[in-house]
Amino acid sequence: MLLPNAPSASAVSREVGVPLVTVLRWRERARTLTPMSSDEPKHWSLEEKLRVVVEAAKHSDKEMGSFLRREGLHEEQLVEWREAVAGALGSPRRNPRSTAEAKRIRELEKELRRKDKALAETAALLVLAKKVEALWGDVDDDTDGKSAK
Repeated sequence: MLLPNAPSASAVSREVGVPLVTVLRWRERARTLTPMSSDEPKHWSLEEKLRVVVEAAKHSDKEMGSFLRREGLHEEQLVEWREAVAGALGSPRRNPRSTAEAKRIRELEKELRRKDKALAETAALLVLAKKVEALWGDVDDDTDGKSAK
């Protein structure tokens, strides 16, 4: 199906008895495994990879799939290229916003642990108070009827 004058995917589907969607998926997988041109991603120069990485940064998550298909790349390749470009530039990728967010998350987690401990302590005190009341009844110094005489 990848060669010129090859039968169509629908003809192969009918002949083999496999759903058309499956045949189309096989064809796409075969295309990614078979070098079709000299623009095979593994032969791209560092400058071309840098261009793709920069352009990819401009796209939202929704647009990323179509961008990768247009460039003929997989997401894993883009991730590798980002790391290679960062290594070539000699600077690790650090996002100041993400470090500030990470600090805020740590602070919130610390506060959450403190509040969880306080809640557990309060729950334990309530359980103990109920047990004392169950054992000795409602003990309150001000309600003793005998001392009021």
